[in-house]
Amino acid sequence: METKPPIPLAILVGIQTPEVDDVAHEASLEELGRLVKTLGYQVVGTVSQRREGTGAGSLLGSGKLAELAALTGGTGVVGSMAPTPRSKARQRFEDAAEPAPKAEAGDDAARRPEFVIVDHELSPSQIRNLERATGAQVLDRTGVIVEIFHRHANTREAKLQVEMARLKYVAPRLRESSGGGERRQGPGAGESNLDLDRRKIRDRLAELKEQLEAVQRDSDNRRSARRDQLRVALVGYTNAGKSSLMRALTGSQVLVEDKLFATLDTTVRILQPETRPRVLVSDTVGFIKQLPHDLVASFRSTLTEALEASLLLFVVDASDPTYAAQLEVTRSVLREIGADVVPSLLVLNKMDRVDAAGRAALLEKHPDAIMLSAHAPEDVSALRNTIIAFFEAAMVEDVLVLPYAKQGLIGEVYESARVLSEEYDENGRVLKVRGLPGALARLQRSLAAPAEGSGRHSPP
Repeated sequence: METKPPIPLAILVGIQTPEVDDVAHEASLEELGRLVKTLGYQVVGTVSQRREGTGAGSLLGSGKLAELAALTGGTGVVGSMAPTPRSKARQRFEDAAEPAPKAEAGDDAARRPEFVIVDHELSPSQIRNLERATGAQVLDRTGVIVEIFHRHANTREAKLQVEMARLKYVAPRLRESSGGGERRQGPGAGESNLDLDRRKIRDRLAELKEQLEAVQRDSDNRRSARRDQLRVALVGYTNAGKSSLMRALTGSQVLVEDKLFATLDTTVRILQPETRPRVLVSDTVGFIKQLPHDLVASFRSTLTEALEASLLLFVVDASDPTYAAQLEVTRSVLREIGADVVPSLLVLNKMDRVDAAGRAALLEKHPDAIMLSAHAPEDVSALRNTIIAFFEAAMVEDVLVLPYAKQGLIGEVYESARVLSEEYDENGRVLKVRGLPGALARLQRSLAAPAEGSGRHSPP
């Protein structure tokens, strides 16, 4: 029977700088632990230190570095990158020595953590120094997020976006790799292996950019076709409950998991029960503190879904004590793309986990917010009514005359507007409708355009 490989063990490392209070520091480390769990690792310990900044060569002070190394089995000393000189006699002695016994794969107590996960973005030299001192593989917060995105990307567009961000993250960290100085012979002679790796990454990035632009043109065309429709975008911090709310509002079987970044791809569904005109609801990728800039840039099309929406619903986990900071992260990213001008409503989700005192405090601080639980049908129904009322306030009434030669457009009329009455005269079908001004103007243009084949000239 084939045994499963053991779950990788990890130690978390955090630096608390003067501007970060205890609550925010603990929340950040807890969130990092959930990221690491999403990656499939088991957190077995945490090392934290108060310091003025995160710019030190080994990040930690010598005492904390020794404490971390004791957990991972490292020396606790950064030392020199140069190989230790060994005599031939010493080398023969070491080669003949018996290897140290290995711990059993299933015995976690005998295993050392293989990973050190740092709650900050590290420079290549900091990663190198920590790895040499601890003997473990070091990942920073950015590296963890990029790796999660890489594993969870499903659509072609998301896979291209994540691969671009991943290569941009890896490229500068090649500079510090050891053993990269050998010169190649033959084709590309004179290039080191490191130079070759960099060139391969540049070429691959250019290729990915071209492919992504083609895919995004198709996405832009699909969004353009929905431009005059009623569109609601759910935005918010990862794991705030957007997917649960999406499922409740639309009846769709979107993925719902208690994981960070369980879904990366934008999902668009119709609000249920269906309205006329119908309302489209989109669930966008979640945000997180220190979301790598390259990922923000790569997920342009997902963010554009929010930019082009008629209404944004800022979904917040009201039970999280750091919800205000999480909300600010979401608003900050959306400000970067200009989506802060889109009308929005604040939705305080997971209210079933908030006690009476907490509810009163939230109500006082956010009197206009919608408080709900995505698992309570009456709350979801009230939110649906609020969405419909928002769009209803922007609608106007108009009269459309559908010529008999253009009866094929009746489906488009019913899809884009609510038909209040319908009559017939010598010109065709006369429809009294209610809808958004832009959608009605588009319908009027379609109805006024010459029917196909009517542009032929009559014989003299």
